[in-house]
Amino acid sequence: MVARKILQELGFETEEAVDGKVALEACKRKMPEAVFVDWYMPAMDGIEFLRELRKLPGGSAPRVLFCTTENKMEHIEQAIEAGADEYIMKPFDSEIIQAKFSQVGLL
Repeated sequence: MVARKILQELGFETEEAVDGKVALEACKRKMPEAVFVDWYMPAMDGIEFLRELRKLPGGSAPRVLFCTTENKMEHIEQAIEAGADEYIMKPFDSEIIQAKFSQVGLL
């Protein structure tokens, strides 16, 4: 909810998904410009979601910001290898999100 509020304040239209499978189905219906995904999600974790997203037609287009509490280099590398464009550590604030979105060309 925090990320949604920040993104809406930045002028982004947002859609929330309860889990990775629902998020993937939403992407199949309409590919978004950006995806803000958490590592730990029910039904399909963030890594699995990201790998499946990147396989979809047009799935290479969205900028993906991967969010988690995991700060080990192996986790960061795993997210980047799966297709994440940037990595955000929790807790985050509006300035961090703005900086990361700017780094991937969304602001």
